[in-house]
Amino acid sequence: MMAFAFAVVYANLPPIDALTDYRPKIPLRVFTADGVLIGEFGEERREFVAFRDVPQHLKDAVLAAEDDRFYEHPGVDYAGIARAALANVLTGRRRQGGSTITMQIARTFYLSSERTYVRKLYEIALALKIESNLSKERIFEIYLNQIFLGQRSYGFAAAAQTYFGKRLSELTIAEAAMLAGIAPAPSAYNPISSLRRAKARQQYVLGRMLALGKIDRATYEAALAQPIRTREHALAMVEGGRPRLHAEHAAELVRQLMFDVFREETYTRGLRVHTTLVSHEQQAAAQSLRQQVLEYDRRAGYRGPEAFIELPTDPQRREQVIEDAIAEAIDSASLLPAVVLEASPKRVLVALSGTETVEVTGEGLRFAARALEARAQPARRIVPGAVVRVSRNAKGTWEIVQLPQVEAAFVAADVDDGAVRAFVGGFDFNLNKFNHVTQAWRQPGSAFKPFIYAAALEKGFTPSTLINDAPIVIDPALTGGQLWEPRNFEGTFDGPMRLRQALARSKNLVSIRILQAIGPQYAQAYITRFGFEPERHPPYLTMALGAGSVTPWQLMAAYAVFASGGYRVQPYLITRVTDASGRTLMEVAPRKPFSEADRVLDARTAYVMDSLLRDVTRVGTAARAAVLKRGDLAGKTGTTNDSHDAWFAGYGGGLVGVSWVGFDQPRPLGERETGGGLALPIWIGYMATALKDRAERWLPMPDGVVTIGGEVYFAEFAPGQGVAAIGLEDGLAAEQQKKADTVRDQVF
Repeated sequence: MMAFAFAVVYANLPPIDALTDYRPKIPLRVFTADGVLIGEFGEERREFVAFRDVPQHLKDAVLAAEDDRFYEHPGVDYAGIARAALANVLTGRRRQGGSTITMQIARTFYLSSERTYVRKLYEIALALKIESNLSKERIFEIYLNQIFLGQRSYGFAAAAQTYFGKRLSELTIAEAAMLAGIAPAPSAYNPISSLRRAKARQQYVLGRMLALGKIDRATYEAALAQPIRTREHALAMVEGGRPRLHAEHAAELVRQLMFDVFREETYTRGLRVHTTLVSHEQQAAAQSLRQQVLEYDRRAGYRGPEAFIELPTDPQRREQVIEDAIAEAIDSASLLPAVVLEASPKRVLVALSGTETVEVTGEGLRFAARALEARAQPARRIVPGAVVRVSRNAKGTWEIVQLPQVEAAFVAADVDDGAVRAFVGGFDFNLNKFNHVTQAWRQPGSAFKPFIYAAALEKGFTPSTLINDAPIVIDPALTGGQLWEPRNFEGTFDGPMRLRQALARSKNLVSIRILQAIGPQYAQAYITRFGFEPERHPPYLTMALGAGSVTPWQLMAAYAVFASGGYRVQPYLITRVTDASGRTLMEVAPRKPFSEADRVLDARTAYVMDSLLRDVTRVGTAARAAVLKRGDLAGKTGTTNDSHDAWFAGYGGGLVGVSWVGFDQPRPLGERETGGGLALPIWIGYMATALKDRAERWLPMPDGVVTIGGEVYFAEFAPGQGVAAIGLEDGLAAEQQKKADTVRDQVF
């Protein structure tokens, strides 16, 4: 009867084409220009590895854990099935199945996971059919690449990256044994979900390897004693022990662009996208931005624990509750979630996992000192059960920290071809996936002034034109709605000054008078040369102070016009797309040298503006850029009304970059916070690395520019021929005052 049933089952087995022509779903992978992986997208995180490239100690660990007689049985281990059946009868439960590696493959590809005798019969029949069609080596290879090991990782190569940040060839015996132990229950036995259970499984696998003679006693003991990387290491490190490269926002942008072309195949076809990003420059940008955001947030003070949990008295239950709380907390590199076990003003003991604790004392408690006082508000007080963040400082000691609320962005590109070399869309992709480089439309503030000044140069203004930095009252019709009495950031007025000096010191009243003189409509049309959308910059005098809207990406491209000598530079992020076999599907042609067809700004205007912008970094609001010790740096700070946004846009050495800091829901950054204090340090941190091997670059003086008395002029607007001065009357003229009084009467 059983033989007849088996014959019927075998005759009705499905074709095994999925195995004989095995094509695993390989995710989309995104790389930097120098080959560093920055993103992987697909339901199945997988990397195919040929059998010959799998280290022997991993093969031994898998066989010891799952099927030590794999090379001896025909696909079914009848003795193993008998043992499992006996165990099930004795316990009254169907907890063991005696499945071989071949049977597991049959179940993975063709069967459900239900525990029935009929399904087991089909599993046995399929295993025999697989063994009759495929070699042992091929079956084992498919298993090593196909098996699910938790955390969306399929196959041991993907799992090695997920849990240890290593290639298969870099795994130790201890790590290989831990991976081999995951397969029976991936959600319970992986080291991220539960390090305790993972180590128990590891010990079992190592014991089996010892019993089978695959390792000796000394190796067994050494493997058991080897520390396993904790959550801290998994978040901070990748393959080879290098710091993890953070470029998640850029990788996500690439994913969106690929999906527009390849749709659902994006996640299974094995596409490899090569970007223009340069890993060490990306690393410098991300670290600089992160450091600046954390420093700003620290000045705002400690806001209290993220959550509170009840700590059970039972040790095992307590351990699991702690691990669950940490698993629920959002991952953020170097800002590790931890549960407080003991708390006093002098010492805090926290758990990083169910089994790992660290102590925070001394300077590490300073930031959160008030939250440790008995008088602290309950919601802000650090007590046992509080979920907090800890981090290692530069000295290697632990300190209490917090997740910042402010956001930031940075993007930089090569002026010659527009290749984007660094792209940081926010503080942490895990905390906020909104891409502030391309999606955040914000007021540029004073970072927009250079485009108004450029327009003025072509209207006869010169670097020597005198403009009065004095109070002014603006009619509502000229502002788009209300009476306006603009002020300089510092609240003072310095009287007549040269245009060059006014830009370097970012004088608001001067910029307004310039725009008033050239006309807002003219300026609105002029800025389209730089790629700005006129509808986002209404033709009112407020445009002089950057009241319109730009993105960091757009502002970077606009400043590249100055840096290139007047040419439109189109930033781009992707250079090449290949499929799993290496066949090129898409490729960006190398950019040809700039031609006059690319010119959007008079070379003379670009040259004079470059001279003015270099003074901003030399003696103006961005003078702290002098720390880079270069003479070719140029740019402009930007601080919006009420300090809602802080910017710096600038260039040097053939690179152009833009940094921004602000809250997603706009609110003041602080009364004295400026672009020079908040955004400029991010730019400096990046440029310190990116410009290290780049020579200084200067624009050649074009025809039609003359130097007189150390100042540069258009030949036709030399002293005595251009606009000499505007607004030099003392205070407000009587006529202006009368007009202002009339406006006041209308408003109030």
